[in-house]
Amino acid sequence: MKKVLKKGISAETSTADKNKVKKIVEDILADIDARGDAAVRELSEKFDKWAPPHFRLTAGQIQECIDSLPPSTLDDIKFAQAQIRNFARIQKDSMHDVEVQTLPGVTLGHKNIPVASVGCYIPGGKFPMVASAHMSIVTAKVAGVKRIIACTPPDKGAAPAATVAAMSLGGADEIYVLGGVQAVAAMAMGTETIDGVDFLVGPGNAFVAEAKRQLYGRVGIDLFAGPTETLIIADDSADAEMVATDLLGQAEHGYNSPAILVTNSERLANEIEEEIQKQLKILPTADTASVSWRDYGQVILVDTLEEMVAEGNRIASEHVQILTENPQYFLDNMTNYGALFLGAETNVSYGDKVIGTNHTLPTMGAARYTGGLWVGKFIKTVTYQKCTKEASLMIGEYCSRLCDLEGFKGHKAQADLRVKRYSHLKK
Repeated sequence: MKKVLKKGISAETSTADKNKVKKIVEDILADIDARGDAAVRELSEKFDKWAPPHFRLTAGQIQECIDSLPPSTLDDIKFAQAQIRNFARIQKDSMHDVEVQTLPGVTLGHKNIPVASVGCYIPGGKFPMVASAHMSIVTAKVAGVKRIIACTPPDKGAAPAATVAAMSLGGADEIYVLGGVQAVAAMAMGTETIDGVDFLVGPGNAFVAEAKRQLYGRVGIDLFAGPTETLIIADDSADAEMVATDLLGQAEHGYNSPAILVTNSERLANEIEEEIQKQLKILPTADTASVSWRDYGQVILVDTLEEMVAEGNRIASEHVQILTENPQYFLDNMTNYGALFLGAETNVSYGDKVIGTNHTLPTMGAARYTGGLWVGKFIKTVTYQKCTKEASLMIGEYCSRLCDLEGFKGHKAQADLRVKRYSHLKK
């Protein structure tokens, strides 16, 4: 039987005024659509106090950013990108073009074609999300995208050197120091100085997420993104120190980041609050993590492994850590998650920063129907067909009757013309 020992505010009932955000974003998008660069510049100055002569960095400015970093930082960035690039290549190798003869003379196929242009948003704000450059730019590059542009906000009135270095090393063709809705809108809609793209990726705050939602259809997007989420599924083999550390490690993302513990251990369920409070006293980001845990943290006590799986699938969290005696059981039985982290030896921060899987993942229950960003998101799988004359005659007769059944006379005429042209081949 399930017992909810600590209940948090659900993401769906967030106190944020979603309608207010929606209206602000609508107005910004309309302004940029109408006035282009002038609107972008005004918004950048208003929100970021940033109005350089050009938002796009020159090759020299990019190199200055790279040269300003210690070699050890560059080595760390290169190591992380190597892991992400390697796994993305393995994923791409799993995708194959197909061509097959399904009936005599009927050939069907599909081709995997990269999207032509992609805009990658790399968040700044409270934390410079250097790793997001790896996840979007490197993966798009492996997919074969021909034009990759990337935007990131300024940091204290300057280009964020580590983020710019990661964008450049990842393979971005154009780098802009530009943040917020104005960056996402400029990439999607285009301006006098920024050519628009076909596809947008990357996380961001509530305004950026809403902008992507409103721009969807005009361009493609990776995911509808919400606050970072983490779920830990633990049994009696787990210790409170590790569980609390891993919950708070994700709660620090923002004031509304859900962190949930599902356990069948009454001991662990009873110990976790005391351990959380102990760690919050020394955690440098406790000002954020404490609010997130207070308002969105949950502790759910269940009886069986089956109930743990059922709760995990119901929650459908972005990140799911398995701290149990037999993690394989959850890999075999769980179906709704963005990414699984199996065993005490791994954790969400590995996936967020360096291990090689992509950290742009579904939130707000979207793991029920989609996975996260991967090389395949940048690739269109398109189909084609061809027939011999004899096959066209045979297929045409079926098609004609089926079109007639539905009342599509113009469709029927297409089929009938082929039947007429090739009827002399009928045996």
